[in-house]
Amino acid sequence: MGEKVVAGAFDLSDRQRYRDKLRQCLTVLERLLAQQRFDRPRNLMGLEIELNLAGADGLPKMLNGEVLERIASRDFQTELAMFNLEVNIAPHRLGGRVFDRLAEELRTSLAYAHRKAGEVDAGIVMIGILPTLDRDDLVSSNLSDVDRYTLLNDQIVAARGEEFTLDIEGVEHLSCTSKSIVPEAACTSVQLHLQVTPGRFADVWNAAQAVTAAQIAIGANSPFLFGRELWRESRPPLFQQATDTRPPELQAQGVRPRTWFGERWISSAYELFEENLRYFPALLPICDDEDPQEALAAGGTPKLAELVLHNGTVYRWNRPVYGIADGVPHLRVENRVLPAGPTVTDVVANAAFYYGVVRALAEESRPVWTRLPFETAAANFDAACRYGIDARLRWPRRGRLGGVAEVDAVSLVRDELLPLAEAGLDAWGVEPADRDLYLGVIEERCRRRTNGASWQVATFHRALEAGLPRDAALAATTRRYAELSHRGEPAHTWPVGLPEPVPTG
Repeated sequence: MGEKVVAGAFDLSDRQRYRDKLRQCLTVLERLLAQQRFDRPRNLMGLEIELNLAGADGLPKMLNGEVLERIASRDFQTELAMFNLEVNIAPHRLGGRVFDRLAEELRTSLAYAHRKAGEVDAGIVMIGILPTLDRDDLVSSNLSDVDRYTLLNDQIVAARGEEFTLDIEGVEHLSCTSKSIVPEAACTSVQLHLQVTPGRFADVWNAAQAVTAAQIAIGANSPFLFGRELWRESRPPLFQQATDTRPPELQAQGVRPRTWFGERWISSAYELFEENLRYFPALLPICDDEDPQEALAAGGTPKLAELVLHNGTVYRWNRPVYGIADGVPHLRVENRVLPAGPTVTDVVANAAFYYGVVRALAEESRPVWTRLPFETAAANFDAACRYGIDARLRWPRRGRLGGVAEVDAVSLVRDELLPLAEAGLDAWGVEPADRDLYLGVIEERCRRRTNGASWQVATFHRALEAGLPRDAALAATTRRYAELSHRGEPAHTWPVGLPEPVPTG
């Protein structure tokens, strides 16, 4: 979002000019789609992972500037807060041993970053929410020293006009307020990109929306926030509340949140970009010098800079992306559902499952979104976030009966979605060895009913039972998690509990 945004004040004319530019961009996008100017299928996928920095004590370290200076790689970038980093992996063509190659690249990159972080007594922790984060860690003074984050924070705060309320009722209840959007930085995720043609975009996006609940159920890894045990995947409610520009009155009127699941299945990518303009005021009304209509008329490829920037401030869980590569425009579906971690193997297994099942669902003769009400898909998403691998979801019945039935998430994944994922990976041309290894991780999670979130919760409660105070139990759980994560074996194999008897007191 906004690679080079320079902080500054906006005057009254900026928003109107920006709105006009957005409308021009949307018109040009419509023409580009009509002219079929977009890149042909190249089966390209991409991946980004947000990371945490923590010390040997398990507590967050506000050192991303120092760590990035030592890493000195364009693959690593800042994120919202000083305890965050992000690693970006170059696009890969889906097929062959792509997932093994991806895993090797990630292991190499993260091991190098971890070593460099160690030079300032920090380490990389790949987890959805760092359990040891405290409210005092998530304040404006800990924003990364980058103009675009400061400006985004100022604009969201100004749009809301009052403190943000965080109120999450889970296993325990969290209720607090924040003067900034920095609590959003607690959410560290994996973003999976898939380049698609305009003609296939809607089917892929709809399939991705339908399967978000299953992704979360088997991949949940964020059960704690500010010392409270909340949902098994607490990132979505936290992200929505921490970026909510709506005071209670606008919420009561049904104004849409900037972080949302959506409200309907779609028939084109254009609909999502158009909705983003229609429903959401600009947060960063920064105009580019390019006239997109002139650029198109001259036979060029318009950057659509305003549309891209605005799109980056609407936080859909499956986001449409307009990009340009080698002078040719393309569209991507950006899947933003999954938490980071626990291990590289787990991340790659989640990716293999997603790319496989989305391919298969998008090509079904009777698409799932024609048989699953959108409201049910949204309710499934909430249920998966709350209960993780123990969630019960509603899914279309197979056979002639039709309708929708309730089913265990693990049964749905094991009996129906994993075979689809296998077929989808075959269709991509992924080698059987790669397919079986990584889908086997998902199958074992289902068999053992274990994922990162369930391991964290079980280990935390073991630490409490052993006599550790609550904060110490969270820190010990975090340290053990980091140790096992760097060893690399997938989380469903991890022994529950701490490695040695814990002294009381």
